[in-house]
Amino acid sequence: MSLNPVVYFEIPVSDLERAIAFYEAVFMVEFEREIVDGNEMAFFPMNEKDGGISGALVKGEVYIPTINGVIIYFRTKSIEETLERAVQHGSEVLYPKTSVGKLGYVAEFKDCEGNRIALYMR
Repeated sequence: MSLNPVVYFEIPVSDLERAIAFYEAVFMVEFEREIVDGNEMAFFPMNEKDGGISGALVKGEVYIPTINGVIIYFRTKSIEETLERAVQHGSEVLYPKTSVGKLGYVAEFKDCEGNRIALYMR
């Protein structure tokens, strides 16, 4: 059996400072900033021992926020609490907490940049 091929994601942003503040408040994480190939990037924390993939908020010419496109799912211990923090920081709930049977629960919100972001809880 081969490994999961997904290793990294990028979330397009128009205002990196605003996006960092939003994601830090919603997911209670801290970002590391860097310029890569002329693009401003803020990297989500990653611990390779815990599994999962890494990603970044990215501001650059080819990065255009959109509500249409790939949907990234963030694992959370509490969809309700995460959605509440998102709404407190200007987000809009697009899809309320919904059971997906034995797989757990999902929800979606629009981030401060206009991207559709999903939550997953088991």
